Amino acid sequence: QVQLVESGGGTVQPGGSLTLSCAASGFSFSDYAIYWHRQRPGKMRELLVFMSVADGSTNYVNSIKGRFTATRDNAKSTSYLQMNALKPEDTAVYFCEARRFQNSHWGQGTQVTVSS
Repeated sequence: QVQLVESGGGTVQPGGSLTLSCAASGFSFSDYAIYWHRQRPGKMRELLVFMSVADGSTNYVNSIKGRFTATRDNAKSTSYLQMNALKPEDTAVYFCEARRFQNSHWGQGTQVTVSS
């Protein structure tokens, strides 16, 4: 059974940090590109990070560049999103996606709330 399960969300004060995990099972994780997305309240889902399999590169959108770091551990079939210097506008549901050609797998999302 194909699964992606995000975890690590929660409530944190502005300036704080969280690390999200995205654990995969049921498919060959190392063959898949990994994307991290978020959906802020009242907004459309937005792409944050693209981790390429082809060249091993990781690309970030400007709003999180320098604050968020995405990594993957293929041995554990897990991707991580380290989030530092969190801002109230980072409040959102965060999703991971694994994609290979026409195959796309999504997690259920994890809530991150940044509030004092």
